[in-house]
Amino acid sequence: MVALQIRDVPEPVRDKLVARAQANGQSLQAFLLDLVTQEASFVDNLELIRELNARSSGSSVTADDVLAALDEVRAERAEAHGIPMGSTGIDHPERRRGSGAA
Repeated sequence: MVALQIRDVPEPVRDKLVARAQANGQSLQAFLLDLVTQEASFVDNLELIRELNARSSGSSVTADDVLAALDEVRAERAEAHGIPMGSTGIDHPERRRGSGAA
């Protein structure tokens, strides 16, 4: 493992970080290590997204297609279990906004 050092951190910034660490039941060292580790994981996530975008074949499936398929499966499941339609509490925010795009 390596050691990192940050110079010239303003006291109010350090005080806020200490308070957040204490609220999480952590030392400042542990809190900052978690923070730096999380930030580093974002790089992995971005790389994964780039790889997936490069593999994408440009699907023609729309958000409405997906929602319709979900509705169909939920209706079948509700019927199989004797659940009246409309009692599932499922709401589609995309449809409320009138958006058909993913």
